[in-house]
Amino acid sequence: MKKPARLGMGLSALMGDAPAAQSAPQAGPPRSLPIVSIEPGPFQPRMEPDRQALQELAASIAEHGILQPLLVRPKPGAAGRYQIIGGERRWRAAQIAKLHDVPVVIRDFDDRMAMAAGLVENLQREDLNAIEEAEGFARLIDQFGLNQESLARAVGKSRSHIANTLRLLNLPPTIREHLRAGRLSAGHARALLGAEEPEKLATQILTRGLSVRQAEAMAAAQPKNPEARRTNPKDSDTLALERQLLERLGLHVAIKHFGKGGQVTISYNDLDQLDGLIRLLMPEA
Repeated sequence: MKKPARLGMGLSALMGDAPAAQSAPQAGPPRSLPIVSIEPGPFQPRMEPDRQALQELAASIAEHGILQPLLVRPKPGAAGRYQIIGGERRWRAAQIAKLHDVPVVIRDFDDRMAMAAGLVENLQREDLNAIEEAEGFARLIDQFGLNQESLARAVGKSRSHIANTLRLLNLPPTIREHLRAGRLSAGHARALLGAEEPEKLATQILTRGLSVRQAEAMAAAQPKNPEARRTNPKDSDTLALERQLLERLGLHVAIKHFGKGGQVTISYNDLDQLDGLIRLLMPEA
């Protein structure tokens, strides 16, 4: 039952300490709601959950029940309906487990508070991969005008953890996808940040099964390109535009600037995603 308190502290840091603490609606005791009366919230920051992990969670719920209540709010303009702020995976797994009711904590959040609560609750989970975490941090910075210090207070992390995690968004799209899929660890990714040819080194890590220490040693041994060292990391506007395109297209987008020009790279995982992208770009095709 400590999580609601941490969430409240996070909202206070996001929304402005004392006013937020006073205005954040207090949660009542957990109660049960019919699963059919609940739906995903419009501010859910997580990607589509892994199917195998969802099946495993459903099996656990079928045996032990839901141990952590969902956080929901009344759906605006729809009496008897509720939107999920935190716990969408548990809700989906409960449907697979064929539960009729789920435990919830209800809070009467407005849209801005619901967005903040959803992001903070999501970032306090232990099963996020490093890229999901980095994207969540970036959204909080963009949407609530936070600096890294206030973000660290909001999510209960150190400032150095925030800074190191955000740097992962500067990696090429292929490496970010390896991170998202769990093929590379956050330690590997930090080693790749210092590599002259990160994609080439990532391939070696995957094919040879290199440890983080081995990856760091190989990155340090790569010849340095003075021109590459002068390349500046992406600014916040570029990162924000990449995230906006991600939300619009559902695909990972990387933007690189070269003087007055640049390059936009859109990555897809399968032919269905490519077909969807073509339909967006060429609706008459």
